[in-house]
Amino acid sequence: MDIASVLNQVDAFVWGPPMIILLLSCHIYTTIRTKGIQRKLPLALKMSVTADDAAGDVSNFGAMVTALASTLGTGSIVGVGTAIVAGGPGAILWMWLTGVLGMATKYTEVFASLKYRVKDSEGRMMGGAMHVYTQKFKRADGTVPWWAKFAALWFSVFALFTVFGIGSAVQNSAMTSIIVENFDVSPAIVSGIICISALLIIFGGLKSISKICEALVPFMAGAYIIGCLIILVMNFGYLGDALMLIVQCAFTPQAAFGGAVGSGIMVALQFGCARGLFSNEAGLGTAPIVASAASTKNPARQALAAMTGAFWCTVVVCLLSGLVMVSTLCAHPDLLANGAITNGTQLANAVFGTIPYIGTPILMLGILCFAYSTIIGWGYYGDRLITFLFGRKWVKVYFVLYIAVGFLGGIGVGDIAWTATDIANALMALPNIIMVLFMTGVVAKETDYYVYQGHIDEDAHEEIPTINTK
Repeated sequence: MDIASVLNQVDAFVWGPPMIILLLSCHIYTTIRTKGIQRKLPLALKMSVTADDAAGDVSNFGAMVTALASTLGTGSIVGVGTAIVAGGPGAILWMWLTGVLGMATKYTEVFASLKYRVKDSEGRMMGGAMHVYTQKFKRADGTVPWWAKFAALWFSVFALFTVFGIGSAVQNSAMTSIIVENFDVSPAIVSGIICISALLIIFGGLKSISKICEALVPFMAGAYIIGCLIILVMNFGYLGDALMLIVQCAFTPQAAFGGAVGSGIMVALQFGCARGLFSNEAGLGTAPIVASAASTKNPARQALAAMTGAFWCTVVVCLLSGLVMVSTLCAHPDLLANGAITNGTQLANAVFGTIPYIGTPILMLGILCFAYSTIIGWGYYGDRLITFLFGRKWVKVYFVLYIAVGFLGGIGVGDIAWTATDIANALMALPNIIMVLFMTGVVAKETDYYVYQGHIDEDAHEEIPTINTK
């Protein structure tokens, strides 16, 4: 049995029914406890572009677009294709639902991380599940219970594995493959250029990363959305069939596109939830790491801004990608007839390639911009994780390893990286989801005060402790 087969078996196990039930239950529970915070989306969109004169390393908008850049990666395009190939068209509906419900989970995890954020030895903000565990449960004498330390360590270690997978190998693999397929260029040269340019940006720190993301994210997301809408207009005659197929395959076991794609309900649910988490990161625990660096008067303001990431990534972009792919397959079912398409990248290339003139350019623009922004955004996540685990002195070593893994992804280990990252996603999400469930009561109480009682502009006046990270 080769390593790919072993990883596939482990992936199926960790993303089995228990994990899916836990993730969806968390989404539903946080939705109920926050009184349906999703209905505050208009306020959240306003908060995402509102500047706060408060403590923090970057603006609300800078933190939001950096987190959005990190989530609008290949999961929004290739990940959707992978979900369709592995789980059938029904996986799209489950991806979409994880985005809608996951907005409450993302709100809760970001709120908790902001409430218990700290400063490193150089005065920069740090937050995330690891700091919630070590700050929230700290005893009066300053010690932290062993189980809280263990949970913080567990999250940080598997988050670091995910950083190398999602942020580096997978994104570089997607960028390199799309360029190599359309231009006669060496993968090593393409991957090398991507890695070196990304390294220069990452070395500039969060302010450098956020400036690039502030310029890149609105352009890339807007261009891709407009492109998808144009394709959907071209596929208008097949939209009804596509929507019906997505709904039917989500709730009934059946084949699609001449039997080339099909699965049971559980498989559609499994891949829909897994790829939904890969796309919007709700419950994963990574977005709070950058959100904790935001300048914000109180945790509710940035938590609202952060939850728009799940909306844009999954509710909008992933849905559009899914509709484009399924409607195009309805129009061209022969694309899957010979069994040549076996993964999400191949499906995306085949589907967008059928659209005259604009299809391939839209796919290339989307993947190149989304993947590149994810590489630099996730580079910051790793910076904060390494600082927590080993101290600032190891950050430069991490940067070199991060880019080296990206280079390897670009020259041919992308497929294994997808599966390995899926596994790491589940293992890092577990302690984060437990943290979210622990914190839901506190978050619900303070949300009622800040959001529902009209104190959203009030300053929390909470002291931010400094920890030793030398």
